[in-house]
Amino acid sequence: MSDKKTIERELTARVKALNKAIASNEPAPSIIAIMGELKKSTAPTEDVLRTTRAGHTVGKLRAHANAEVKSLAAEIVSKWKKAVELEKKRTGAAGAAANGTKTGSPAASTPQSKTASPAPAGSATSTKTGGGENNGGTPAFKGDPEKRKFDSDGVDVNRTGSTTRDNCIGLMYNGLAFRSTIAPERVLVKAIEVEKAAFVAYKGETSEYRAKLRSLFQNLKNRSNPALARRVLAGEIAADAFVVMTSDELKSAHLRQLESALARENMMKAQVPMTEKSISDALTCGKCKQRKVSYTQAQTRSADEPMTTFCECTVCGHRWKDVTPLRGQNRRVRTGRTKKITKA
Repeated sequence: MSDKKTIERELTARVKALNKAIASNEPAPSIIAIMGELKKSTAPTEDVLRTTRAGHTVGKLRAHANAEVKSLAAEIVSKWKKAVELEKKRTGAAGAAANGTKTGSPAASTPQSKTASPAPAGSATSTKTGGGENNGGTPAFKGDPEKRKFDSDGVDVNRTGSTTRDNCIGLMYNGLAFRSTIAPERVLVKAIEVEKAAFVAYKGETSEYRAKLRSLFQNLKNRSNPALARRVLAGEIAADAFVVMTSDELKSAHLRQLESALARENMMKAQVPMTEKSISDALTCGKCKQRKVSYTQAQTRSADEPMTTFCECTVCGHRWKDVTPLRGQNRRVRTGRTKKITKA
């Protein structure tokens, strides 16, 4: 225990010094000197890394302008990751050995003991019911689901060493947890899956990657579509499919039905019957000289002015209009048999 506290205290001091050097824009050699001490020191445990946020600080330096700083940061992060993975393997091996000892006893090998074991049942049920009620050993969220966020839930979203990616994990957590009573651990697992799928689909921390995750967050927070987050958490919508869904696919079924009905209604309104045209052989097309002309008349000027005649040749398609009164029935075109109509 004392060794762990010593490592944590030393790491905290070095991370603090590193943050100060970064904030004051100290030259690269000063930063490299502090990072050299971090590299030589004993690799911290996962708990210590979370407490000190050392991985977050060093991880940001992988994008530093100085090549040596960038390379050293990558080496330190890689060293710490390997140490954490080795620690997990040792813990898992110890747990497996303990379980093997227990299952070796006659009482543990009976069917009743398997049924009574809470851990496997809880984990299996939790996997199958990702978006429904919390079953088994995973406790449900007890607070106000309307105000859930990763920081108020006490969740650490610093998982990748990249500030942008970690922020996106937090964004997805906030969207998925909104109005949900699912345990924080399960929401975090799904948020990490979604962010990773987006990172792969949009080839890194691109503008498309950031824009898509912001769009997904807005859709998850949409009060008219509460089923979306439930389906993602339950696994009905896989993470890799979720991050490439279009805006129409993200809408609720009810909203799609409303929009479809509205589109049909607008289509019906747009299909207004056209004014029927009269066809006469008394009008001559000035372009092709044919006498197969359709026409309509409308009062486009004051009432005491002649009606405007809109003409269209049915042979060549030539169109024209005439605002002078037509010979014949004084300002009206005869609908029956007429003589050749010419301008007055």
